[in-house]
Amino acid sequence: MALRPDEFYDHALAAADGEHRLPLARMTGWDISPFDPDGLRVAPLRPPVLPEPARHGEDPSDCDACRKRNEGIWFNERWRLIRIKGVAVPLVLMLMPLEHHDMEDLPDDLAAELGLLSTRIARHVQALPHISRAHVYRFGDGGAHLHVWFFARPEGQAQLFGSWLVAWDDLLPEYPSDVADADADLVADALVASHGGHRLSDPGDSVPA
Repeated sequence: MALRPDEFYDHALAAADGEHRLPLARMTGWDISPFDPDGLRVAPLRPPVLPEPARHGEDPSDCDACRKRNEGIWFNERWRLIRIKGVAVPLVLMLMPLEHHDMEDLPDDLAAELGLLSTRIARHVQALPHISRAHVYRFGDGGAHLHVWFFARPEGQAQLFGSWLVAWDDLLPEYPSDVADADADLVADALVASHGGHRLSDPGDSVPA
């Protein structure tokens, strides 16, 4: 059984200093870290907050993902894929079910399709010129509507390897939007060819009910 919140906090504080600051993460010593360890400080560890604050969309009637179900670059009758704008890496995509589900209540047929879709999206992202890897993430702490992230890691930029990619995305300048739009179109077209579904040809179109 996992430690209770108070037990976890006490366990962590045993490794902290008098200000409740933990030692620097081993990851800050990796050569892909965006931060120099010298002068870097860990924020004080705060005690647990219970109950946890509600995520956005816990109430489906207040869910932005449900309200925006017509927005995206690819759709079928169960899923939609959108491009996240304003990012710094070459392409960030997000896959969401059309209906209001999270990972724990995803029906088995959708769960099976999620695996196949994720594989195909990652494959199509990695097929883009000058993209070496598609990173796939699911966090779920901010929104209650299931959303899976796909980050395109640019070719040759070795400092952007691995789990620091998301941090680098916050630091680098915004990627050219027209280039990302064109690459997103290539991924969407490849997904139509490999998985079916469709693109919205006109902003007034709507996804299947």
